[in-house]
Amino acid sequence: MARRKIIRITATSLLVLLVLVTAALGGIGWYYSGQLLDVDRWAREYPDTALGRDGQAVVLSESVATTQHGTLGLIWPGGAAKVGDIAANEDGRVERPLLEGSAPPDGTKVRVETAVYEGDPKTTLGLAYDDVAVPTELGDMPAWFVPATNPADTWVITVHGRGAKREEALRVVPQLHSAGLPVLLITYRNDVGAPASPDGLYHLGDTEWRDVEAAIKYAQNQGARKIVLYGWSMGGAIVGQTLARSSVAAAVNGVVLDSPVTNWSQTLDLQAQNRGVPTWLTPVAELVSGWRADIDFDRFDLVRNPPALKPPTLLFHGSADQTVPAQSSRDLAAAAHGLGWPLQYVEIPGADHTSGWNVATDTYRNALADFLTRSIGAKP
Repeated sequence: MARRKIIRITATSLLVLLVLVTAALGGIGWYYSGQLLDVDRWAREYPDTALGRDGQAVVLSESVATTQHGTLGLIWPGGAAKVGDIAANEDGRVERPLLEGSAPPDGTKVRVETAVYEGDPKTTLGLAYDDVAVPTELGDMPAWFVPATNPADTWVITVHGRGAKREEALRVVPQLHSAGLPVLLITYRNDVGAPASPDGLYHLGDTEWRDVEAAIKYAQNQGARKIVLYGWSMGGAIVGQTLARSSVAAAVNGVVLDSPVTNWSQTLDLQAQNRGVPTWLTPVAELVSGWRADIDFDRFDLVRNPPALKPPTLLFHGSADQTVPAQSSRDLAAAAHGLGWPLQYVEIPGADHTSGWNVATDTYRNALADFLTRSIGAKP
């Protein structure tokens, strides 16, 4: 009798333990799915401080953001500037050459941006543009259209990353414009000023691709015959799903990807490592996220599940990316030939997430110019 009681107590204890472990894992999965799916509006914080000028240099307080390498944007309430790479860094003061704009007054709270520019194509680049509305299944999505100097039937559609804005594309617009290409800088569901998704969550590209499809149809209605899709970060995942699932994917004759998500599992593993979380919890986060937003994470793996249509593609990634692992892009580049995918991979040494243009501007521009000339016949 005593032995049966011990067995009964042990079985009950194991059941309680199982329930507790399941609840704990579910809670962890829910938390990290929230980090992934909850809409992250563009940050308006200004965490750093301007310390005045030193000749032609802007002086900033030392931080992770202000010590990034490359050309960067400096944003503060009511002002913006473009600064160059670090000229000096000592005693908590970081000096960077002022390239465009004016320096913020001493003591001003500022924000550093790899996107470089804050504002529309006219105010930031001096380029004429039109505010347009792209009709989608959820309503009109605002976009900027920068026309080419002469009529052209190949359009570039830019797709920004998670939590970013269409300004992310502005740094490459002058080169695209000089190449004779009209550029449509779109927003998509959950962006500021755009309709929200029905559940108010990001779907990591699983539904956002429909907004890119709508943008392609809009461009076609305006006379475009060929499309180049240009995606950053999660925008790369959206582009991948557009190629795989859109009825108008055949119109895409070129793709440029910058630090793209081509495998969400690898990206989540890196994010877990950054937070000191065991990577074996990644499947839990995927399971909960898949349940909350009806997402199939396997379909995003472009090596295992490549799109049927594989237009010529230029792929940039920084070797020091701490948000989306460069290994995902390396894997896709290594597999591309076997997949029948004409893909050129350019890795930028030392560049962090979406900062290849900032760190190695000439390398980036030269690769982009060569790709546009070879692949779609754009002006060199």
